[in-house]
Parts: sequence; C-alpha cells; structure tokens
Amino acid sequence: MRKLIVDNKITLDGVFDNQAEWLMDCWDDPDDLSRQAKGYIDEFDALLLGRVTYQGLSAVWPQSTDDIGFADWINDVPKHVVSTTLSEDDLSWNAQLLSGNVVEAVTELKAQSGGDILLVGSGELLETLIAHQLVDEYRIWLHPIIHGSGTQLFTDTIEPTQLELIDVERTSADAVILTYQPTNTKGSSP
Repeated sequence: MRKLIVDNKITLDGVFDNQAEWLMDCWDDPDDLSRQAKGYIDEFDALLLGRVTYQGLSAVWPQSTDDIGFADWINDVPKHVVSTTLSEDDLSWNAQLLSGNVVEAVTELKAQSGGDILLVGSGELLETLIAHQLVDEYRIWLHPIIHGSGTQLFTDTIEPTQLELIDVERTSADAVILTYQPTNTKGSSP
C-alpha cells in the first residue's frame, strides 16, 4: 500500500498560502532546497493536488529548468487533481482528474502499486483527507517567521487527530521539519 504524505511549509502562526510573500526570505542555504527536491525525486512517484494548488504549480513549472532534476521530476510525475469545477479538458501537465467520491478515489490511488504519493498545499482537500483518516504522514516545515495574515493550514473545522512525532530536523535557515504519523490512519500499517 502506498503512503499519502503531506509536505507543507508554514509560518510560526500557521499560514501556508502566499508563500511567494514569505518563503524565500526563510532560505539561507540553497542546499536545503536541493536536499528537499532530491528527496521528492527519490521518494514520490505521484502528486495529489487540489485545484488551486494544481493551477498555481502548472502556471510555473512547465517552463522551469534546474540543475538537480527537480523540474524534470515535477513536470513528468503523474498528477492527480481533485476538483469539482475542472474537467479533463482543463488539465494538462501530465495530470488527470479525480472526480466523484474523493475518499474512494484516494483510497483506490493508495491501493495501487508504486511509490508514495505527495500532497502539497491543497488545504481544502487536506481537510477532507484528514476527516477520513487517509493521511499517513505529515511533514510540516515550520519557518521562523510570523506572517500575520493568510490561510491557516489546519482550520477549526478539522476534528482532533492524534499524532506521533517520528522525526525532527533543523535546517540551516532555522526552519524545523516536524514529521508526524497519525495514530489512527485507515488503510495503512504503522
């Protein structure tokens, strides 16, 4: 069974959107970004995205290149997009629409053979996945900045979820990567 892993960057006050306004100020060492990108390339062979995140990424990455292979990976990796407003005709960039019952579709995706599935951004989709205990791991990059406004990653509509801390890593830019595993995830083994 494939794992569904959430990897999101947040500010100290929990903001995860509008990263162009704050994220790059938090990176001192380009090696941190390279290490993260290499980890994605080695670990994940699918992306799960909500509509807003898909549209944001697809507006930037198809024209991008880099020296470490991340642009090639993100352009080539299959993307599964959850949306009630897009159609298959609206998708490109190696993407397919997951429509209908999102819980069933993600459960089926996790049951397929292959590497782990990465979810970035996608706040509304994340809420649904949390509610149905489909997230196997959270990697939260807590950045040393208070943004003051923006969308919180975890909203007050989410039911309490018990997590176990399985790893902590500090980056050179004083971000802390907190890795948690839910203690009650459906469809995966601990």
